[in-house]
This record gives sequence, C-alpha cells and structure tokens, in this order.
Amino acid sequence: MAKDKNTVKAADVRLKTDKELETRLAELRKEQFNLRFQRATGQLANTARVNHVRKEIAKILTVLGERRRPGQQQQSAKPAGKSAKKSAA
Repeated sequence: MAKDKNTVKAADVRLKTDKELETRLAELRKEQFNLRFQRATGQLANTARVNHVRKEIAKILTVLGERRRPGQQQQSAKPAGKSAKKSAA
C-alpha cells in the first residue's frame, strides 16, 4: 500500500498559529461538505480524499484542544502502573 504524499504531519500542524489552524479548519469543513455532496450525487472521483480530509480535521482539532488546556502538558512516556510501588496494608 503506497503512502499518500499529501498527508499532513501532526508536527507540521503544531508549527502553525491558532489563527492559521482555524482558517485551515474552515477550509477543510467546506471541502468536507462538498465531498459529501459529490458522494451523494455520484460525482465523487477520489473517494480517498474524504478520509484524508476527515483525518486532517481531527489533527487540527486535537492540536487546538491541546493548546486550550494549558494545565495538561504532554505526559511522560512512562507506563503508569510499572513504577508505582504497592504498599503493604
């Protein structure tokens, strides 16, 4: 299965400002609407574009959500249950 050259990386999304992300999000939602309309009328040629747009919207919403929750920074990669000691009760 070949990788799509047009995929957007989460790191690229994180480099953009909130204003740029909101603008891109509005564009993608319009495109998503048009793609759904084309699919319903049988005019959609590239069906993979629907999933690509949906996933890019999800990435943008995830980054925007992370930025709006300032108290929850990225969590460490350590497994939670491995290092915790059990107390003898």
